[in-house]
Amino acid sequence: MSELAIGDTAPDFDLESDGGGRVSLKALKGKPVVVYFYPKDNTPGCTKEAIAFSEQMPEFNKLGVTIIGLSPDTAKKHDNFIAKHNLSVRLGADTDTGTAEAYGVWVEKSMYGKKYMGVERSTFLVDAEGKIAQLWRKVKVDGHAEAVLEAARAL
Repeated sequence: MSELAIGDTAPDFDLESDGGGRVSLKALKGKPVVVYFYPKDNTPGCTKEAIAFSEQMPEFNKLGVTIIGLSPDTAKKHDNFIAKHNLSVRLGADTDTGTAEAYGVWVEKSMYGKKYMGVERSTFLVDAEGKIAQLWRKVKVDGHAEAVLEAARAL
């Protein structure tokens, strides 16, 4: 599979989400969407990223931009994560990693010399027509939510 690029159609997904609902890209067509992939609920970087996006939520809302965080965690884990940190982002449960694979962010990683498959922290800004307007791979959390907000303002 070739890597997604700016201008490509964002792969659709339909996943169980926090609060017992479902989230799909197709249902949000006509509005810009930030789809961010993160490895795991309640880990330091992932928590910091979710809090940063939640803090910027009023600004994204003014622009009509929806934010969806996706990880392999279950919807129940997402509910606990949201409650624990008072998050305002929607979280989708990509438990079979099919969506991460479609976006090219399910990759081989290495920690302490051991190789394993995991989510590469990545963000995709999808425009109202469903095309990728901007993307960030191997995201560093500090300042990232603000950078995504600036890109969303340019849509």
